[in-house]
Amino acid sequence: MPGPFVDPFHGDAELPEKVDVVVIGGGIIGTSTALELAERGVSVALCEKGGIGHEQSSRNWGWVRISRRDPREVPLMAEALRLWQGMDARIGRPTGYTRAGIVFTCADDKSMAEHERWGRNLEPYQLEHHMLSARELEEMMPGSAFDVKGALYTPADGRAEPQKAAPAIAEAARDKGAHVLTECAVRGIETAGGRVCGVVTERGSIACSSVVLAGGAWSNLFSGRFGIDLPQLKVMNTVVRTKPLEGGPTQALWHKDFAFRKRRDGGYTVASGHENIVDLVPASFRYAKAFLPALKEEWRSLNFRLAGRFLDEVRIPRNWALDEASPFEYARVLDPKPSKVMTDKFVSALKRHYPFFEQAEIAQSWAGYIDVTPDAVPVISPVDAIPGFHIATGFSGHGFGIGPAAGKLMADLVTGRTPMVDPADFRFSRFSDGSKIELISGF
Repeated sequence: MPGPFVDPFHGDAELPEKVDVVVIGGGIIGTSTALELAERGVSVALCEKGGIGHEQSSRNWGWVRISRRDPREVPLMAEALRLWQGMDARIGRPTGYTRAGIVFTCADDKSMAEHERWGRNLEPYQLEHHMLSARELEEMMPGSAFDVKGALYTPADGRAEPQKAAPAIAEAARDKGAHVLTECAVRGIETAGGRVCGVVTERGSIACSSVVLAGGAWSNLFSGRFGIDLPQLKVMNTVVRTKPLEGGPTQALWHKDFAFRKRRDGGYTVASGHENIVDLVPASFRYAKAFLPALKEEWRSLNFRLAGRFLDEVRIPRNWALDEASPFEYARVLDPKPSKVMTDKFVSALKRHYPFFEQAEIAQSWAGYIDVTPDAVPVISPVDAIPGFHIATGFSGHGFGIGPAAGKLMADLVTGRTPMVDPADFRFSRFSDGSKIELISGF
């Protein structure tokens, strides 16, 4: 079962000779950045090695949530919620966005208290959120048997369709004058006097004064070619979608054993609530020390394996000539095989806890690689070592919902506009300036 089915997007035929900004990567972050820049009258070219939104931007759950975010992301996500609400009207195309609310179940009194404390992060934004008792949760989702103490419910949260959003935003960026190029890998950046002066793509060169790397899981490899050490690893998540089901909950829900949200087509996207697969690769050992705090915090949810991906990454060159094919031209789309063991586990748990889903038929399954940083917070930042070079990556599984605001913040930084939120927590230099790198609980 191939998946997911992303809305088709046809890239431009002609390569521009010169633009102000080149954006590398056609996921939700790259397309949102391109749209923001184009709307401000900045000439921009977006270059994608494969198709628009074909990697994690179309493979995620589709949640647009502020609930249970790392507090450092909350101000940016508050802006993202506002942007999503007006997105379809802004771009003139459907993204599937709807404000339906998200529920996070709490297993015991301790979890209830943690979630209630977390809710204080939303008080400055006047976003509705409250705790549900087990009875109130059952009334919201009749017939459920979650065996929990209660839940955090945030009605301001929502959902959108990952297979639609990035292509729709890319089309809107093109409407505003952006060049959008698919099957057009950027092999590298060019500099003059120490600062960015252009990029070399597989189809030729583009002169520019700024570059934004929004390459998702490929960002470490790209930046490393130019001496920029971006600590980043990949985590694999497996997702299924069901065929349409009559009725059923409209709110998305997280439980430690499963998570679901209703789709625009009437089916549901379902995944594990906490389990992911981590392929051991050479970078796992290179960044072991940096990721040790995250490992200590999240080890229960990580299934490590040594498989073919290790040899795949051993074979990938970390240095290449710009007049020769780059690694990005040999792997247009990261398309890992979904885990049947994991799928069977979370689908079975969902049906056991919520009999409504006993009638669910699996239509598709897929997997995707989530790009993660040691503190699970993204990099949205200029790179001081190469003036004109910027990075927007490492969203650690939180990128889809926050994407429009991340693109807006990146556009602020590129154009020199006063940033919409304080970008300090997202600075690239935090990994090298002696700052303490830590996970901050979302509670």
